[in-house]
Amino acid sequence: MTEEEKYRQIKKEAIATGGALAVIIVFWLAAGFGLAPLQVQVFHLPLWVVASCFGTWFLSVVLVRLLIKYVFRDMNLEEDSHE
Repeated sequence: MTEEEKYRQIKKEAIATGGALAVIIVFWLAAGFGLAPLQVQVFHLPLWVVASCFGTWFLSVVLVRLLIKYVFRDMNLEEDSHE
């Protein structure tokens, strides 16, 4: 893998990670503030607490698994003398 290919892959991973972070933040805001007016209780907690805490955690796990499966690549970042 050439240096240029490595930098392209690193850039792709960084952009995808930033996108995943943006999705998590938007979900957290929507779950927290969007569900706050509802008077629904889950395990004696308001629905917005359950959705914004546990839902955000679950979404994060799913997005990280997707990033690992489809975006991230295992590569050696050390300089190879034979290239």
